[in-house]
Amino acid sequence: MQVEAGAPVVESIHVAKATRLPMQAKEAVEVEAGRGIVGDRYHGTRHRHVTVQSRESLDEAATAYGRPVPSGLTRRNLTISHGVVPREPGARIRVGDVLLEAVRVAAPCKLLDDTIGAGAQEALRRRAGTVFRVLEGGSIRVGDTVDLSTETCG
Repeated sequence: MQVEAGAPVVESIHVAKATRLPMQAKEAVEVEAGRGIVGDRYHGTRHRHVTVQSRESLDEAATAYGRPVPSGLTRRNLTISHGVVPREPGARIRVGDVLLEAVRVAAPCKLLDDTIGAGAQEALRRRAGTVFRVLEGGSIRVGDTVDLSTETCG
């Protein structure tokens, strides 16, 4: 696997208006502090505001799975070009002007076997990204730089 030089960038953005509805690709989204991505199914939930995964992890999953894993079918909001998305609760990353704090690992769900194909859920185990809460809102656009520093609160 070839690792890209420089800071990671937002490769794709996906949202779904409700649970089980197909994810829709977006060029940009508005993100509200304490609420999440405007127009996404998790907007306004307590902690599950934004999910982030790395293309590197999806490529690893594709190797295990035996075929490509499209970012739009993984049910995650943001796919970044490369790098390791922090998983430890309290770790912070900045995506464009939005500050996110890790809550927990995003466990892959059974729905992935339906949308991607049998075996996808298992291939994505430990590679499915992280659930974040939004500390500072703003806009996120495809191409925005991502700072993966693992600064923690407290």
